Amino acid sequence: MKLFLADDATLIREGLASILERTGNEICGHAADAPQLVARLSALLDSGGEIDVLITDVRMPPNMSDDGLRAAAQLRARYPDLGIMVLSQYVAPGYAATLFDPMQIAATGHGGLGYLLKERVSRISDFVASLNAVAAGGIVVDPEVAAGLVRGKTSALAELTAREREVLELMAQGQSNSQIGERLVLSAAAVSKHVSNVFTKLGLPPGEENRRVRAVLAYLTATGAV
Repeated sequence: MKLFLADDATLIREGLASILERTGNEICGHAADAPQLVARLSALLDSGGEIDVLITDVRMPPNMSDDGLRAAAQLRARYPDLGIMVLSQYVAPGYAATLFDPMQIAATGHGGLGYLLKERVSRISDFVASLNAVAAGGIVVDPEVAAGLVRGKTSALAELTAREREVLELMAQGQSNSQIGERLVLSAAAVSKHVSNVFTKLGLPPGEENRRVRAVLAYLTATGAV
């Protein structure tokens, strides 16, 4: 994958670059603050360069608030095919609202979106798998964030069975059907049936564009992330 890194901490930025290059990826650029991120990545893409995934921290200069997240949303609006992986130090579902705003999923865009806690980076194989999922156009949500979103909430997903909700939650974590089957010890046919039931109950008939993405967005919206 071709990646762009944005983090104001030099050690984190260089550490990520080292990890990702050792796993066969290419670091095509980096930035230490939000304005630099927007300027450098825009220049790279406008000149014909290619980036599969932008990896950015939420909090960056100049304001050390959600500058990195807002810069990512700005770039997403301009380049809808750009995959974005946002890293956060804390479980903060509210920050996901900007990233997973349905308007960020442009009808003509195919870039994936991800939101992970920084601690996941230490699990290198899992982190790289998440980046691959985002590069392929998928949505990845940190398991702790996803669990926090559903805890104690009622939602429009009430028609789903307990197993169907479990399957949808794993979909929101970026799990493929085969991975869901392994996690829940279900056959491929059983997982396929549960996924089909989820689509039907969420009003996503066959032929609906990007049904999986729309189902995950429906899940995030109903559970309070969007």
